[in-house]
Parts: sequence; structure tokens; C-alpha cells
Amino acid sequence: MKKSIFVLIQIALSISLFSQQRTALISNTLDTSGKKSKPTQTQNASFQNTPKILDPVIVTAQKTAELLQAIPLSVTSISAKQVADYQLWNSKDISAVVPNMYAADPGDKRNVISLRGISTTSYDPAMATYIDGVNQFSLDTYIAQLFDVERIEVIRGPQGSLYGRNATAGVINIITKKPENKTNGFIETTIGNAGLQRYSAGVNVPLVNNKLYFGAAYLLDQSNGFYTNTFNNTPFDKQSSIVGNFYLKYLPTNDWNITLNVKHNNNSNDGTFPLVMGIAKAINNPFKLSQNATTQLIDNTINASISANHIGKKINFNSQTAYQSNYRYYKTPIDGDFSPIDGITIINNYGKDWNNVKVFTQEFKLNSVNNKAKFRWMAGAYYFHQNNPNKQATRFGKDAAFVGSPSINFSMITSTKAVTDGLAAYMQGVYVLAPKLELTAGLRYDLEHKNQSILGEYQKDPNPNPIFNFRSDTSATAKFHAVSPKLALSYQLLENNLLFANYSKGFRAGGLTQLSSDPSQPAMYVYQPEYSNNFELGIKNMFYNNRLMLNITAFYTTVNDAQVPTLVMPDAITITKNTGSLTSKGIEIETRSVWNNFEIDYNFGYTNASYQTLKLAQNGTAVNLAGNKQIFTPDINSNLAAQYGLVLNKKKQIKASIRGEWRYIGEQYFDLANSLSQPAYSLFNSSLSVNMCKWSVKFWGRNLADKKYVSYAYDFGAAHLGNPKTYGVTVGVKF
Repeated sequence: MKKSIFVLIQIALSISLFSQQRTALISNTLDTSGKKSKPTQTQNASFQNTPKILDPVIVTAQKTAELLQAIPLSVTSISAKQVADYQLWNSKDISAVVPNMYAADPGDKRNVISLRGISTTSYDPAMATYIDGVNQFSLDTYIAQLFDVERIEVIRGPQGSLYGRNATAGVINIITKKPENKTNGFIETTIGNAGLQRYSAGVNVPLVNNKLYFGAAYLLDQSNGFYTNTFNNTPFDKQSSIVGNFYLKYLPTNDWNITLNVKHNNNSNDGTFPLVMGIAKAINNPFKLSQNATTQLIDNTINASISANHIGKKINFNSQTAYQSNYRYYKTPIDGDFSPIDGITIINNYGKDWNNVKVFTQEFKLNSVNNKAKFRWMAGAYYFHQNNPNKQATRFGKDAAFVGSPSINFSMITSTKAVTDGLAAYMQGVYVLAPKLELTAGLRYDLEHKNQSILGEYQKDPNPNPIFNFRSDTSATAKFHAVSPKLALSYQLLENNLLFANYSKGFRAGGLTQLSSDPSQPAMYVYQPEYSNNFELGIKNMFYNNRLMLNITAFYTTVNDAQVPTLVMPDAITITKNTGSLTSKGIEIETRSVWNNFEIDYNFGYTNASYQTLKLAQNGTAVNLAGNKQIFTPDINSNLAAQYGLVLNKKKQIKASIRGEWRYIGEQYFDLANSLSQPAYSLFNSSLSVNMCKWSVKFWGRNLADKKYVSYAYDFGAAHLGNPKTYGVTVGVKF
């Protein structure tokens, strides 16, 4: 009952916000006689740095450039200005900025993203992420750091027809800034508490005017972290990363362009898993832990692509070839029991032949040119090859008896070699049924083949060689296919009002489970693809000469053959089975307005996601968890941001702005039994910015109330807290 009341309050807030803006707009536009008043003269201290209207937003959510407010999709577009205003440094920072989106932070810079109640903790994500058109294939290969971003598009709901695998919840499109036919660049420095240092710089240069352009951007990011290891009284989670983004763009003719792009992300993490056993312990004694085995995680990612685009008279052609690799290992053994005892450690430093994931992808796309034609179409083909060799040892030390081991000083070494190939073909068309009525239909077929071999070895300390195999070297294969349709109707009520209804289907890839040290967990188990079906009804509106945007969407999603991952400890290997079905329903509201000196954004999302069927094996028996809520899914999220701008000196181009943000994250669960939860909480952020010509200074603070909350927790009880109060200053210059 309380939740229902709070939902109504949140909706009422959005309606109230809309009504207040409407009243203000009318009162500022009309005088007491009801006639339009003349604009007043402005002085130097006038509010001029806020845009007077909301500019049209172009997105590529459907793999072609379209107006955001004209497509029958639930899409949130975050501009470069908003990325800077919200201070989005990592994809996890988008939580609540997008309705019904939550990004959980385990502490190792790999985010678990949930949208509309569709979530997973497996390495095959529920939400596909694309950076400059390249699919970040899995949690192994995606780059979460955000900088030099042009815009971010978040498509809500399954997008299997155009994007294929692992888009059951939706798609995140991250588009970085491209080189232009002029020289420009930037330098930015951030200093904050907890040893935060963030340095970024970029430059775009035309090497040959109108022919060859070069662009480069670099980011150095480091922090001392927040946790203290009481075992040796030292800082625990010191982290640093170096990220690069390089472009070379060539225009051989007026209708061809070829772009080479190379990205890399090198992470060094001294405290990979800042975890405390028990949520209550984590909250009551915040940012304190005790682990005896400390190490450094090396996590290096390369993402390279070459794209060729041809703009024809009737047909456009695009080809993109991409290569991704991720080499991730611990320099020395890492603590596997998260305690000061010598119980369990994990070893995976076996050289570059292991734990080095490599992915090759190729996509071809054709689409019609005339956007005003009665029939517009797109067709494409996609291929990928993934090589995923994984080897790690679970070592049981001298105190292994405290963790239930019958023996001590031995290791269980598991090796898995997995190769996956996939092919897909897709097409989508838009047909104008009537002057204001359009039909969109799409279809995609995906085919995948997986081959996997495993080996389990027993090693006794101090012998460096395995003594015997506890699991013979065996292999298995599996094939999967999926058909992903889409159907949408849109009707242009008025010039700036669009009503739409659509159905879409997505799927998460099937696979074969890895080998773990737990003999009760099956290796080489074939789990099938998971399918999601989404129905939604929405309306997009622009009011008052494009000064106010109001978009509302209602959705109903079902998930069949739900893949339920079980984390096998201490190996930290996920065993996945199709053991459930899920229903998720809710509503989303997005508003954005500009008026004189104010910019106001308000987003609200409500999700009710629960399992209709869910049976898990626990302690040797089957437990029925039907009716339980989905994990990592706050029932409500809400984001209100207000920015007030002032021109201090028009002649010298000195501007200032003050900004406040309120984010509300509703109650959520971290385990399928719904025994581990985080109650609803609010976060408050603020900033004060001064801009002078090309220079800028921003004083900022995040989580100003220093709220203690759990950002991520494993189903066995280990919890990681969200960041406490942080503050700092950012200085930048553009040239």
C-alpha cells in the first residue's frame, strides 16, 4: 500500500512540475490583459546561457539518423552538455538518469545493468552496449569509462530485430566525438577527495583539408578509494586507469568515407573486490574490511574497428569490421573468502594464452536514402567469432578447515576453452499507411554454434605440477537459433505529438556452463536462449514552441525460459539454467524544459517485476520462489535536476550556473530468495560552474548527505557500498 501511495506521489510530482511550468510559461508570455507582452531589455546580469528552446535531437537508435521525437521507440538521449552537467564518468552513473535503469557497482569497474526489471549477473549481459557502432560483446570486453562523448542513447525494451543477442532489456549506444575539418581540442583536470585525480585531453586535426582527419583523446583516472583493510591498516581499493580513443578519417570521394578507430582501456586495481560479509556489517562499519590476500588486478581492453560508408543516390552502404580483446588477471592470488584467514585464494595468472578473450565481428548494412518515401527500408548481415580461454585455480590454504574443506594446502585447477561463432540477417521497413500513420516491421534471424572443452586438475602444495585430473579433458558442442520480430504503429496526432504502440522481442544467447571446483554443479550443461516479449504504448509531446518535452510510456514485458545464474563460490564461476519465467510492467515519464534562466529535467520510472515460476536447488531440495521480485531492480527510480544560469559579464563572456540534483532509488533485492535487500534511499548532488571565454571551473559535490547504501551484494551475502560523499573541482579549457 505504501509503495502504491509513493508511486502516486511521484506521478503527481511530474504532473505538478508540468503544470507549474505551463503556468509560468503563460504568465511570462501574457500580460494582465491577456495579450503578449514585449520582451524586456536585458543587462549584463541577465540569464542568457540557458538555451531558449529545446533543439531537435537526432539519434541513430534504429541504425539510421532520425529525429528522437519522431520514432516509435522509448529512447533517452543524453547530449554532450548533459554528460558534463550530470558528470557522467562511467556507464554506472546513468542510473536513474534514464527511467527504470539501474547500474549496480560490484567495485571492480564492471557494471551489472538492469532495465525494466530485466537483469542478470552472468557474463552475457541483459542489455547490449555499443560504442561507436561496435557491440561490447560481453562483460569481458566492454569499456565502461565515459569521456569525450558526443551523446548517449538508451533504448528501452528488447531490440532483437536490429541488435540481436543480449538486448533483452534494451541497448546503450555511446557515440564519441569524431574529428572534423578544423583544428580543435580540450584539456580538463579534476582534483577531489579520496585522492581523486582525473586528467583528460583531446585534439582534432585535419591532416589534409577536406580529405584526411585525425582525432585523439586520452584519459588518466586514479583514486585512493574509500575502503581500509584493517588486516594491515592500509588503503584497499586504490584504482587507476588509462583510456585512449584514436580516429583516422579518410574521405576518398564526396560519397565515401572510411574511419579507423582504436580504443584501449588499461585498468589497475589494488582492491578488486571491496566486499564485507553481511549487509548489516557493511552499513554499521562502513568502508572497513579485513582481507589477508591482497593483490593487483590488471584489466586491459583493446577495441579496434574500421568502418566504410557510401552515400548513394538510392541506397546507402555501410561496413564495419571490429576486433576486441580483454586480458584480465590477478598478479598474485586474490582473497576468495573475504576474511583475514588463509582459507581460500584464487589464482589466474597463467600467461596470455589464458583469460584473454578475443572477439571478431563483421557487419554489412544497406538502407534506402529517401526519408520521405512511402516505404523506407534497411537490411543487414552480422558475423562474430569469440575465443574465450579461462583458467584459474581455487587454492585451499592452511585455514581451509574454517571454510568447510576436509583438506588443506591444495588447489583445484579448472580450465575451459570456449569458441563461439554466430551469423545473423535482419531487415526492417517503415511503410506510410496514411499521411499521419506509419507501420514499422522488422525481423532478424540469429544462428550460433558453441564448442567448449574442459579439464579439472588437482595440485598439492608445494608441488608445482598437478597430481591427477578430477575431471577428464572432455568437449561438447551446442547450436542455438532465434527469431526476433518487431511491429510498431505510430500516429502523428499534431505536429509535435506522436502516439505509438509497439511489440518487440529480444533474446539472450544460450551456452554451455564452465567447470567449477564444486562437484555438485554440472559442467558442460546446455542452457537455452532466454526470450523477452515487450508491449508498450507511449506518447511523445513538445509544447510551447519546443520549450517543454513530455514523454510517457507504459510497458508490459514477459521473459520466457529465464536464465537464472548461480554464482559458484569460491571459484566465482556462474552456472546458468533455464528455470524461470518473469513478468515486468511499469510506467516511465520523461520531461525536459528550458525557460529564461532555468533548465529542468525530471525522469520517473516504476517497475513491478516478479517471477511467475522460479525453482532453484538449495541444500539438496527444490525451492519454489514463484512470486519473488527480480534482483537489481528498484521498484521506483526518480531523477530531478534543476540548473540556474546567469551571464555575469556579456562583453567578457563570463557566465555562471548553479545546479542541484535529487535521485531517488527505490527498494531492491540482491538475491532471488529476496532475503538481501536495500531500502529506498535518496542521493543529492550539486555543482557551481563559472565559464569565461574558453575556460571553465566547476566546484562539485556528490552524495552530499553522505548516505550509506549498498550498491551491490552477492547472493551469499558479501556486500559493496556505494560511494560516500565526494567533492572536488574541475578546470577545463577548449581551443
